[in-house]
Amino acid sequence: MMIRIATTGDFEQIWHFFKPIAEASETYAFDREVSKDKAFDIWMTLPNRTYVYEKDGEILGSYYLKTNQSGGGSHVCNCEYMVSESTRAHGVAAKMCDHSQQVARELGYLAMQFNFVVKTNDGAIRLQQKLGFDIVGRLPKAFNHLKQGLVDALVMYKWLN
Repeated sequence: MMIRIATTGDFEQIWHFFKPIAEASETYAFDREVSKDKAFDIWMTLPNRTYVYEKDGEILGSYYLKTNQSGGGSHVCNCEYMVSESTRAHGVAAKMCDHSQQVARELGYLAMQFNFVVKTNDGAIRLQQKLGFDIVGRLPKAFNHLKQGLVDALVMYKWLN
């Protein structure tokens, strides 16, 4: 198992878990009908770096890291993580989150912020709090959950130094 920088060719495997996650509309504010090209742009082109978690040639998860804001906020980064359905609850997200914090420090970021954590995503919230992130804000009814309707989104933050 290893985490490495993603290549363009890796997106084919990432798309296999990206698409159902976007379609489920339960954890990410992506268009449910996002095209493969748009998803590639979101996940591979716009971020500063994209990584994959790979085991025996199979990509089990991926994350990206980017600057959260420009100018006076450029010392804070933002990440998003996705894991394949078969990999959930096996520690892949935790390993990627730990790795992303190391990379963020190496790149000179002082803090990491998650801008929009859907309140019903209990696993992600529990993991992020376990890894030292605090809930610093709540956006009332900011996410239109496919099954539960309007639910809150959270802003989570961690000082890295």
